[in-house]
Amino acid sequence: MSANDQFVSVLHQWIDLLMHRSMRRFIHYARESGLSLSMIGTLFHLNRMGSSGVTDLGDHLGVTSAATSQMLERLVQQKLIQRSEDPTDRRVKQIALTDKGCQVLEEGLRSRQTWLHNLADILSEKEKEQITAATNIMIEKAKQLG
Repeated sequence: MSANDQFVSVLHQWIDLLMHRSMRRFIHYARESGLSLSMIGTLFHLNRMGSSGVTDLGDHLGVTSAATSQMLERLVQQKLIQRSEDPTDRRVKQIALTDKGCQVLEEGLRSRQTWLHNLADILSEKEKEQITAATNIMIEKAKQLG
């Protein structure tokens, strides 16, 4: 196996482990909070975009406007989002996160990252320095790719 093949293989293993552990904890948090993956996806989308219309959210999630509206109603009832009229077109509703919605996202992200803190606890200082240096190199090189 070439050095390139070995490097890519190790990165694949790391990414698989990273995604599995991160997503497993995040999905567990979402279930405990009574949120579906579509609901979580909506919260993330609103966090990134600031606000969005119902049609845009449905397009983003790949579901009908009716299904989107039902899901949004559940999020409104949980006080995670708020609906308001679009100032330029009163027929259009704008959807945005509430403070509680932002808090739920932050808690979910912390839950997802807990295992990284546990990993850091079992690494030696030298290992942390080596991993930090190598990761910084990969970050810089990845940025060069665009």
